[in-house]
Amino acid sequence: MPFIYLLVFLSPLFLSGKEEDASLTFFGWSDQHVKTDGNVSKLLPFVDAMNRMPGTPYPGKSGGKVDVPSFVIGAGDVTEWPTNAAMRGYDSLLENKLKWKAYDVLGNHDDGGRAFSPTMLDWSKRRHGGLSYVFEAFGVKFIALWSKFDPRGKPFQPLTKEALNYLREQLAKTTDGQPVVLFTHLCHDAMTNRDELVDAIGDANVVLVLGGHYHYSSVNKYRGLNFVQLPSPKSKFTEFTVFRITSDRLLAMPYDFVKKQWVSGSRKSLDFAIRFPAKVLSK
Repeated sequence: MPFIYLLVFLSPLFLSGKEEDASLTFFGWSDQHVKTDGNVSKLLPFVDAMNRMPGTPYPGKSGGKVDVPSFVIGAGDVTEWPTNAAMRGYDSLLENKLKWKAYDVLGNHDDGGRAFSPTMLDWSKRRHGGLSYVFEAFGVKFIALWSKFDPRGKPFQPLTKEALNYLREQLAKTTDGQPVVLFTHLCHDAMTNRDELVDAIGDANVVLVLGGHYHYSSVNKYRGLNFVQLPSPKSKFTEFTVFRITSDRLLAMPYDFVKKQWVSGSRKSLDFAIRFPAKVLSK
């Protein structure tokens, strides 16, 4: 990537006009569970809170204020069951209410389970080009990893072989230690083949795995891999998660917009050093 183009690409991410302050901000939520009639009223307070979030001071030593997010990631179960009304309700919410671009990966509710419906699968293909897909921002590769859920099974299941093969294929295209963020529906506690996931990742620089499914926010670490579980509007909590990536650190912290306070703690937030080779940003 030519250097001049890089400056244009990164300029919206500057916090104070200085290149050393460049960062990427994005938000995360999951399990919106839009009802079959398409009513999204319960989601509106969450969307309004995201829209108001830029400018909110980070707590303590984190420093600075929340920048304008580049996008919002959703980790699945957009719908309670995938009716056309539910699909249209959520799509309208993204297009007409949420200020920021949205990237969603589908969950087990979104294909209808035993009463299969392709409505949301077709929606994802139209919106994102596939059920699993890739995009890049700030030199970071984001991989949306869809994994078919067995409706006859238990809530905790493995990522499918097809999903892991897709992941390997995409990571094989990643060079020079480029940081990677993976998002999928199954969270750390629900994923029964975490070892296979770690083995599939190998030496790739995967800095974060995002999931949903269990509705509450949490963080876990397994074999050196950081997992962040995104909160759900269907839970009793009024949270979404804020992420900030700089050239050497990654911050992930839920924010309770009703209490107007950050949610901290060893199982709630992350702030850690990441490897971000300079040659990745200079391409």
